[in-house]
Amino acid sequence: MMHPDTELRFINEKVGYGVVATKNIPEGTITWVQDDLDRIFYTSQVEKLHPKSLKMLDKYAFRNRFGDLVLCWDLAKYVNHSFNSNCFSTAYGFEIAIKDIEIGEELTDDYGYLNIDEAFEPNQEKSSRKKVYPDDLLNYHKEWDEILQKSIRKVEMVYQPLIELISEGIQLELQKILLGEKEMDSILNLYYQR
Repeated sequence: MMHPDTELRFINEKVGYGVVATKNIPEGTITWVQDDLDRIFYTSQVEKLHPKSLKMLDKYAFRNRFGDLVLCWDLAKYVNHSFNSNCFSTAYGFEIAIKDIEIGEELTDDYGYLNIDEAFEPNQEKSSRKKVYPDDLLNYHKEWDEILQKSIRKVEMVYQPLIELISEGIQLELQKILLGEKEMDSILNLYYQR
């Protein structure tokens, strides 16, 4: 489920629609949680899909660490890519804001951690990276872990409207991380080994 202080807006002709903040969303805020309404398509199901359905899955779903495709039921499927994203996935089934997101600002992810099937060139932006590759997680996980470790510390300092969607077990793990009793699991855990 996407953070409630967001809405779908037309961004531009190139990217189409995107998810935009309707209120300020501070760093450390949980911006998305994989919930019970998100649909998981197992490989055996995907193989039986009509080509038009498969095309939609290719556009709107992401691949989890098991190789299954996850289609979010709400606005989350419209979160666009940026090399300078303001949200990051964690190894715990949720995403957090890795910087303050201002009202009217688009929420973005780095598709490099979404187990894409083929490399692609996104819109040009200020970044040394010019292409998103299927193995970006293998190459950037240490850098991304550092970003997440900084931002995860702020989780308990900000309002969390989605926290109740996170399982008790994950909430307990999160508490141990915040208390310094456990290291945060690496984003590398999201990688699907083909």
